Amino acid sequence: MTDDTALRDFEAHRSLLFGVAYRMLGRVSDAEDAVQEAWLRWSAADRSAVEEPRGYLVRIVSRLAVDRLRQLAARRESYVGPWLPEPLPADRAVAELTAAPDGAERAVLADTVSYAVLVVLESLSPLERAVFVLREAFALPFAEIAAALGRTESAVRQLAGRARRHVAERRPRYPVDAGERRDLTERFLAAALEGDLEGLVSVLAPDVTLTGDSGGIGKGPLRVIEGTDKVGRFLVGIGGRAPAQPGFLVAEFNGVPGLLVTSAGRPFSVILLEASGGTLRRIYLISNPEKLGHLSAA
Repeated sequence: MTDDTALRDFEAHRSLLFGVAYRMLGRVSDAEDAVQEAWLRWSAADRSAVEEPRGYLVRIVSRLAVDRLRQLAARRESYVGPWLPEPLPADRAVAELTAAPDGAERAVLADTVSYAVLVVLESLSPLERAVFVLREAFALPFAEIAAALGRTESAVRQLAGRARRHVAERRPRYPVDAGERRDLTERFLAAALEGDLEGLVSVLAPDVTLTGDSGGIGKGPLRVIEGTDKVGRFLVGIGGRAPAQPGFLVAEFNGVPGLLVTSAGRPFSVILLEASGGTLRRIYLISNPEKLGHLSAA
């Protein structure tokens, strides 16, 4: 196989490989590193014996991601405050979703990259997370997943069942109408930017939670805030402390509406919103600058 053919085969699966790595790792930079390492191994491998490049490359990326998750375990335990996945701009998922052969598969891919599901995946073990992603998002056969992870097929089936039950118990179960979501988002943003506590309270569910990820670097709460009044007052408070040369951009991240706040043209924070029953149930505030760098180009 010539180098040109190797590159062509790799590029044909790049979006798939990034999708696998991002869902497993929750960070864009880590996913891109895994994809780059997969290319280095692919380009150096004896490819004459590879019958199916897609499966071979998925195996490489999966193993790299599992190894990376294990390496990061200790670091995440000492992380300051809650740890949240990096927000993924909608345009990063376009290539992956449009490459899916049918609407049903696109819907599954979109669901498994939703922010709510990624947050739940953070509570799985590295192997459970890998099996869930490969099986539920990309519908790989159990035998292929077993080969990728170096486990028996029966062990992989057990991991898949355990992971599926865990995600099903914790993922949101409420469908949201696009028009309703847009209306709630607009009302929330208007109230937040104007410091309108009453307006904010009107769009928040009684059991609303706000989870911040500052890493101890950015500005944000170090504990989950619960309840309409506390969340509303916190949002009014941060709304009154705008960054230098602020900018605000409404955008979609991981399938949910959000607000990108900039300071002097650079990403300052991202606020993501999850709605249900006419109110907002979950709010995520990502302000760790290390998790926002990839948004500069976007």
